[in-house]
Amino acid sequence: MKLNCRLNQLTEAEYWHLLANYCRYTDFNSLGLFRSLLENGKLSLVQRQQLRDAAIAVFPKFYEFLQLKDPTTYLQLSSLGQELTVADERAAWEEIKHAQQRILTRKQLGHRNFGTYSRHNCPYDTCPYNGLMIRQNSRLAEGVLRFHSDRRIGWGHYNHQTARRHQQRKAWAQGREQHDE
Repeated sequence: MKLNCRLNQLTEAEYWHLLANYCRYTDFNSLGLFRSLLENGKLSLVQRQQLRDAAIAVFPKFYEFLQLKDPTTYLQLSSLGQELTVADERAAWEEIKHAQQRILTRKQLGHRNFGTYSRHNCPYDTCPYNGLMIRQNSRLAEGVLRFHSDRRIGWGHYNHQTARRHQQRKAWAQGREQHDE
């Protein structure tokens, strides 16, 4: 069965029916569901918050992964109905960044090229590269997923030879210090 309508045009009753029977629809998109809660003009703020909480209860793993896949949507959903100050927003972004790092280490993904990080997304409407799929850490990458704990050089690859040579030099220097004494 197909939805045959846009998710951001549903009423509250249709959302509740959709959350109860999402498995029946072949074209159901959980990311679209969360985004539509932000874009739907037919719902009041209280209805959006109730539907958001119900959607989180139905899709808890996806909502957690949304921090990695689309952090802007996650922040808007988590602060729905709240007025954030600049300091609150910065703290929320730091929390999202720590959660992204935690999710990446737990899932042991070999790449970081997914979600909003896999497409060129600059603020200029005239940019010919908007929406273009890009390689991880290419020059066209706008939002790059980096952490302070990363040990990467250049275009996103870890130089194992450099690390090995560094360890060898340290071991040689320690051996030389012991020999000199």
